[in-house]
Amino acid sequence: MTRLAGKNALVTGGARGIGRAIVEAFVREGAKVAVADLLADQAEETAAALGDAAMAVEMNVTDAASIASGVAAVEAKWGGIDILVNNAGVFDMAPIAEITPEMYRRQFDVNVGGTIFVTQKVVEGMKTRGKGGAIINFSSQAGRRGEPNIILYCSTKAAVISITQSMALEFAKDKIRVNAIAPGVIDTPMWDVVDGLFAKYDHLPKGEKKKQVGLAVPLGHMGSPDEIADPVVFLASDDARYVTAQTLNVDGGNWMS
Repeated sequence: MTRLAGKNALVTGGARGIGRAIVEAFVREGAKVAVADLLADQAEETAAALGDAAMAVEMNVTDAASIASGVAAVEAKWGGIDILVNNAGVFDMAPIAEITPEMYRRQFDVNVGGTIFVTQKVVEGMKTRGKGGAIINFSSQAGRRGEPNIILYCSTKAAVISITQSMALEFAKDKIRVNAIAPGVIDTPMWDVVDGLFAKYDHLPKGEKKKQVGLAVPLGHMGSPDEIADPVVFLASDDARYVTAQTLNVDGGNWMS
């Protein structure tokens, strides 16, 4: 399996969950991968498990200097970045009466700003090298529809869909394709946090929301990180060479479009 042979990739939020599954899938497909994460120790552990095909990069996607330093480190070691996955993201929820400016800034800075500013820095090198590239952003089924008490998260993920379309049109002349993945409910450590918040605001026992959402999926269960990583490999590869400006739903049938 060498669909990404000779390619260098950077995956933000790559230390665990969906990000780690993407990193592992990319390495299996022949790529070298930079595991970029604010959790430096976990990034190091993930990279170490993959040997010479991976490197760890401490990166705060809300800090321009951190982004620039991380991207420069990858380019210095491997000569450039061919694939970028903007996976880093945060979730929070609250009724509108309880939303604070800090909650607003954190979710928009990471989910929206991180996508924009990491792309900005990586695309500089892609354009200079002149070999094109592939960028995969992360939206969510929450970006397809509003949900009560999740105003901020839903709006950030809707923004990612629009950002993906605009980036794709801007970079098309440089042969840089930009697409997005909109996952449904995926069984990752983040869902323990999500479940706890639903327990608080929907007055449910812990674990009940997670059970409910899994049973509500038309395919009958929550997704796994690997079930997201495989479509990301497709979008990063030449198999998707005529695909750009799209947001692919990977959600077991929750959203039909």
